[in-house]
Amino acid sequence: MKNTAIILLVCLLSSFADAKHHQDGDLKPIFNGKDLEGWTQKNGTATYRIEKGAIIGKTMEGSPNSFLCTDQLYHNFELQFEVKLINDELNSGVQIRSQTKELNGKEKTRGDQFGRVNGPQVEIEATKDKGAESGYIYGEACGGWMTPKEKLIPHKNFKNGKWNKYRILAKGPVIKTWVNGNQISDLKDEEKYQSHPTGFIGLQVHSIKKGMGPYEVAWRNIKIKELK
Repeated sequence: MKNTAIILLVCLLSSFADAKHHQDGDLKPIFNGKDLEGWTQKNGTATYRIEKGAIIGKTMEGSPNSFLCTDQLYHNFELQFEVKLINDELNSGVQIRSQTKELNGKEKTRGDQFGRVNGPQVEIEATKDKGAESGYIYGEACGGWMTPKEKLIPHKNFKNGKWNKYRILAKGPVIKTWVNGNQISDLKDEEKYQSHPTGFIGLQVHSIKKGMGPYEVAWRNIKIKELK
C-alpha cells in the first residue's frame, strides 16, 4: 500500500512538472541572445549592448529616459523575463502596451526622434531598508502611478545583485505582475486600457543626475505568449 502511494505521488509530481514545462514552452523568445534584431531604441542616448546572452543598458549623463523597444506590438499577453540591477542606484522598468507621441521643440533636441515613449511601465527598483516598489505599475509620461497610492506598499521580493524573475499578465484592462513568484499587482484600469490597448515592450534605462553613474541594468530570457 505504501509503495502504491509513493508511485502515485511520483506520477502526480511528474504530471505537474510536465504541465509547467508545457506552459513555459508556450512562451516564445523576443530576444535572441545574440543581437538586437527586432528591437529599436526610441528615446535617449543610453547605450544597449549584448553580453553573455543578456541585454546590458548603460546610463549616459545628460540623457533623458532611454527605451529599447520591440518592433512588434502586443495586445493581450503573458511576458516573462529576468532582470538584474548591476548598480542598485539605478531605477529602471519595462514598458508594456506603450506608444510614442509627438514631441515639442525642446524634447526633439534631446535625441528622441521617434517621439516620446509613453504607457504602462512595470517598476524595477533595488530593495532598500523599507523595501522597494518593484512590480507596481507606473504611467510613463501618461499620468504617473497607475497603482493606487494605498496599494503602493514597499516590499522585499526584489533581490539586489541577483537575477530576478518577472511575470506580467496583461489581458483587457487587467494587468497582473509577479516578482520572483510573489504576486505584486492585480490592477484594473479601464481608462488606460482605452488609451493604450496595444503597443510595444520597452526596456528602460532611467536618466541620472549630473555627476552620477555610469550605472547598468541587465535583462535576459525575455519571452512572451500572446493571448486572445
